[in-house]
Amino acid sequence: MESLEALNRSLFLAINGTPATPHWLIKTALVVANDLILLVPLALVLMWLSGDARKRAIALRVCVVTLVTLGVNQAIGLAWPHPRPFVIGLGHTFFAHAPDSSFPSDHGTVCSVFVLTLLLGGMVRTGLVALVAGVAIAWSRVFLGVHYPFDMIGALVVSCLVYAVITPVWNACGAALMQFAVTLYRSLLALPIRQGWLRP
Repeated sequence: MESLEALNRSLFLAINGTPATPHWLIKTALVVANDLILLVPLALVLMWLSGDARKRAIALRVCVVTLVTLGVNQAIGLAWPHPRPFVIGLGHTFFAHAPDSSFPSDHGTVCSVFVLTLLLGGMVRTGLVALVAGVAIAWSRVFLGVHYPFDMIGALVVSCLVYAVITPVWNACGAALMQFAVTLYRSLLALPIRQGWLRP
């Protein structure tokens, strides 16, 4: 475990920015680290509003798996709290962040679940674009000093494991959950749907 932690810190220091890093690169990384993740919920909303049943099922599955995986992350953080780099004075940090447990990364989890579900759901092109964005987000959060590389790898591993565990449950209950979600959507947004502003 100590050797893994030493490797984790070494990789972090190799990626982490420094005061000599160009200002434009820091600013770009800040946008990627904090704002690019917002494209995930936007994409999910657009997938749902498309009216395509397959895209809606994928969007709903992303939401379910993400919520469960984030819950698992919280449990891991409570059972094995891992200090962020700035908490132990390692490297350089370029934006304020709560000193909570770093492992596994929630940002990494959201991206991992999104990419995994898209690719396995057959939306390969979108999934590959999301993969590139996810790698950029993972890199930027290490570069800016709030995560270790293993936090991102851990997020990917936990996401894959949770996805695998949930798959048989989804196969058994996904259709019913999907029907409930569609019914709720059509009920809550009945007026704009009737007006033709939204697809049923």
